[in-house]
Amino acid sequence: MRLVRYLKNYVRGNEHDIRERSFVNICLLVEFFVLVIYIWNFFIGEHRTKIIALSMIVFVVPVILFLSLRFDKTELGAVLLCMSGSLIVFPAVFFTAGGMRGCAILWDIFFFVFISVSVRGLFKIFLLILHAASILVCYIVSYIYPATVLQRSYETEILDSAGSVIAVGFLLVTIMEYQRLFYIEENKRTREQSKRVEELNASQNRFFSSMSHEIRTPINTIIGFNEMILREEISEEVAEDAINVQSASKMLLSLINDILDMSKIESGQMELVKGTYAPGDMLSDIVGMLWIKAREKNLDFHIEVDPSLPVRMVGDEMRIKQVILNVLNNSIKYTSEGSISLSVGFEKKNDREGTVVFTIADTGMGIKKENIPYLFSAFKRVDEEKNRYIEGTGLGLNIVKELVDLMGGKISVNSIYTKGSTFIIYIPQEISSEESVGKLNLEERHTLGKRKNRKVSFEAPKANILVVDDNHANVMVVQKLLRDTKIHIDAAESGQEALKKTQFNKYDLIFMDHLMPEMDGIECLHAIRNQTGGFNTQTQVVVLTANSGEKNRVLYSREGFDGYLLKPVSSIELEEELVNRLPKDYVAIKEEDVFEAGDEYRTNIFKRKMPVIITTESVSDLPVKFYEDKGVEVIPYYVHTENGDFLDGLETGVRGLVSYIKDEKKNAYSEAPKVSEYEEFFARNLLKAVNIIHISMSSSVGLGYKRALEASESFENVTVIDSKHLSSGMGLLVLEAARLVNETDNPDVIINRIIRSENKVHTSFVVDDTEYLKRAGRLAPVVYHIATSLFIHPVLTLRKGKMLPSGFYFGTKEHARKKYINRVLSNKNIDTSLLFVTYVDLEIEEQKEIEELINKKKHFDRIIFQCASSAISVNCGPGSFGLLYREKDNTEQ
Repeated sequence: MRLVRYLKNYVRGNEHDIRERSFVNICLLVEFFVLVIYIWNFFIGEHRTKIIALSMIVFVVPVILFLSLRFDKTELGAVLLCMSGSLIVFPAVFFTAGGMRGCAILWDIFFFVFISVSVRGLFKIFLLILHAASILVCYIVSYIYPATVLQRSYETEILDSAGSVIAVGFLLVTIMEYQRLFYIEENKRTREQSKRVEELNASQNRFFSSMSHEIRTPINTIIGFNEMILREEISEEVAEDAINVQSASKMLLSLINDILDMSKIESGQMELVKGTYAPGDMLSDIVGMLWIKAREKNLDFHIEVDPSLPVRMVGDEMRIKQVILNVLNNSIKYTSEGSISLSVGFEKKNDREGTVVFTIADTGMGIKKENIPYLFSAFKRVDEEKNRYIEGTGLGLNIVKELVDLMGGKISVNSIYTKGSTFIIYIPQEISSEESVGKLNLEERHTLGKRKNRKVSFEAPKANILVVDDNHANVMVVQKLLRDTKIHIDAAESGQEALKKTQFNKYDLIFMDHLMPEMDGIECLHAIRNQTGGFNTQTQVVVLTANSGEKNRVLYSREGFDGYLLKPVSSIELEEELVNRLPKDYVAIKEEDVFEAGDEYRTNIFKRKMPVIITTESVSDLPVKFYEDKGVEVIPYYVHTENGDFLDGLETGVRGLVSYIKDEKKNAYSEAPKVSEYEEFFARNLLKAVNIIHISMSSSVGLGYKRALEASESFENVTVIDSKHLSSGMGLLVLEAARLVNETDNPDVIINRIIRSENKVHTSFVVDDTEYLKRAGRLAPVVYHIATSLFIHPVLTLRKGKMLPSGFYFGTKEHARKKYINRVLSNKNIDTSLLFVTYVDLEIEEQKEIEELINKKKHFDRIIFQCASSAISVNCGPGSFGLLYREKDNTEQ
């Protein structure tokens, strides 16, 4: 009975994979048709050997099928069945059923189909090859040894062949039909699941839209009445409380927008609404919303604005503001002390386009390297244990990433755990005005921490407007916000009441809510337009609704509304709408807003960052002036001695170190900076540049590349290149990178050019005394003694990043130097514009002798004798030197 339940489950059930179900059904079909053939063979008098071979199939198939179902290992069962068929059953049938002239050929063809349907992946390929090999072996054996094939009568062969053709034919047709039905069924299930998902998304969207509408309505009342309080003559304490209410209301509104936006993003309904806007005003609003929050945590707030930022641009101001607010809010949440800074830069592409670069930095807790890839995931909060007391949905940064992508921009983050984070946001925008903001003083635009005594922007005592809203509080908000304009405001709390008023009164403008009982705003609008004898069939109607989103905006425009205002609405938005729509002779413009003096936040002078900066390590062995002139930043290696640890080039000089290891016979070794030191080095330089390209010593020689690469994981704008060289060979790549920085600000171009240049640089050294190689652990004591006794001077060459011996010279050091110079400079492709002779403890006379040997062999425009860094010197030892150069580019040859 259990087997029957298993079979029903696989034959009729939908919870199993289609391949598993196919395997079970085909096995049942095979068992049925083999039994039929088994009986048929008895009927036609087939040889008992063939009967025994068929008996194997009759027995093996149900046993393997039962065990597969019993232990829920159908895939393993399919593999075992195919292997036993290829290796045992079918060879037996082949040799007992007439070989190449028998029915086994038909069953072999069927078995290829069986494997293809029942097994997947690499197992399928393996079993198909195995079965083909089994067939090939059977054919070869039957050809070489014909006696191995059981001979049957012609009549038996005909009858057996007829039965097999019919059986295999029916099997193949049945399998194809099963497969067709299975796939139809799977497609139907997929469509039903997709439909359920769509219905769920639609239901979710309706819920979020409804929630947004229901919450926006009371927030409209709170913000509206709160603004009226701020207009009154009240105490500073009450004013500050009102400002906090205003700030909290706007943050709540921002949270609602985040939830609604996430719903739109997931359903693919998020759209941009482009328009002309003033970046200065937008920044003033952003800072005004968040400065108080920073002040509450005693955080300094720094702002820098690029003077070249256009006065007006074209883009989705609301979405840009949302992106910056979310990131700034996130920085404030995760920063307990220190500062928050907002820098706004502008990169002009042409007269019509440019990119606004927002850089938001904080001194907060930072982000762990392993968490950075998950930073922009929805509902994901990194470092949950440490951040469990910080409020948030985990949606903010995910929405930021989606919106930035939608606007064709990009966002990157650089962070050091416990030190802080920097977000860099690039948003392409159209330029609407050739005028630039210049020195933008946001303090004059927005005074924070104090209330403002706002004078109304206009008066229109002749104007007559109607406000239609079923919520009495919303009507009161509009009436109070427009009280000082002296406009006559009539109110209706239903569509029917509005129609009664429009039948007998002429209005200059109507503000209409959408969702109202009995008659909604759209129905009321159509009724007003078609009202017989009405006075307002041509009056402009502006929808004043809590229904947000581009789809609703398009809906209202299509239905005939003349304008769209979203709750909560401010007095400024209402007044702007009225000024634009009321008859011009009704409107008397008054003076602009007047602010009380208050606390100021700091607007700093904008410091433009370099697009790319090149950094390297002290072992690159270039003259200090080169680093300074080319703007290359250097991180020092450590030199460890028995007397202490010293920074290469800063705390220890080469001469003192050489004297230490030469005269005092003491050991010293070099080491790359720690990962944390690389992180601090990169963070410090990212204050000056947008991108860092760090050129590190060959990874096979030291740990510098590995540690720098690990440190770079905290920064999206840092690229670490394995130079595959050391000393001045590495320095040549640094010089090339510095030259490319002056040609292009595209880091990818520079990186690709540097990587291609690695094979053109040649780095080698001839060692004077092998004792120092032995001390550094690069030479075994036995080899050292042999080299010393034979006066051997080895040549070490960097090949594919590895330091390998490339030659040996016997005799005096003068002889070895001459041979080395002649050999190295025999390369005909040397770029003769520059040659570095990097040395350890060579006297002036020795340097002159080497220069003479070089000039005799080849002329160079410039030869630089560079004293090797301490980190290099401890490994090569005094008297060693190398010739380091570049090969010519293909265009120069």
